[in-house]
Amino acid sequence: MTTPRTTAASRPTAGALRLVEAGTTSPTTVDISDYVQQMTAHCPYLAPSLRQGLTAWTVYRADGDAEAVQAELFHAGVRAAEWLRPLLNRPHGLLRCENIVLLGSVPGARHREVMAWPHWALKNLYGPVGVMFGKFYEGEEEVTAAGARIPAAPASFLPVRAAVRNRDPHFLRATPDLAAALAAAEDDGRNVFENIPPQWKEIRTWARRLLPPAKPSTA
Repeated sequence: MTTPRTTAASRPTAGALRLVEAGTTSPTTVDISDYVQQMTAHCPYLAPSLRQGLTAWTVYRADGDAEAVQAELFHAGVRAAEWLRPLLNRPHGLLRCENIVLLGSVPGARHREVMAWPHWALKNLYGPVGVMFGKFYEGEEEVTAAGARIPAAPASFLPVRAAVRNRDPHFLRATPDLAAALAAAEDDGRNVFENIPPQWKEIRTWARRLLPPAKPSTA
C-alpha cells in the first residue's frame, strides 16, 4: 500500500500533541472501562471487539494552539487509518477500532471546535476506501437517529474503524455524496493524497469545498 505523502511531510506543528499512551486496550490516563461497557448496547461490534482485544486507544495531550492541534490530530488520524487499512479485510477486520483520545485544554477553543475540521477531512478522505471516522466529546451526551441517548464520553476522541457499508451511510443523511461514497467503498490500495497537497492548511481548504450547501434560512 502506498504511504501517503502527508505522513512524511515536514510539519511545523509537530509537537502540538504530546503522546501519552500508544495503542493500549486499557489506558491508564483516562478511565474508559464503564463507558465502553455502556456503549456495547449501542454498537453490535463493540462487545466482540473488546473480548478479542481489538479496540485500542492512543492518548494525546494538547500542547499548542488550536490550529497546530488540529493539524496534529489530522496526522494522528492518518496514521491510524493507514495502519488499519491492510488489516480490515483480514479475519475479524470489522472488529478492529483505533481510538484517538485528546486530553488537555486548547487555548481559546473547545475540543468540539478543534476536532471538527480534522474529523471532516479524514471522513471524506478515507470513506471511499472503507474507513469510517467518528467523533465524541468529553462530557457531552449523544442521541442516536432513533432517539436513544448515548452516555457522555469520559474524554474527547476520534474512533477509526472499518466502514459497515449497509449501516453507516444511514448516519450520513446530511451528506448524501459522502454516504454514497461510503456505501460503494472499496480499498484498491490507492494513495488517498494522490491529488491533495500534504500541508494542513491546503487539506482544510480542500475539505471546506466538500461541505454541503447551507440550508436556506426560514426567517
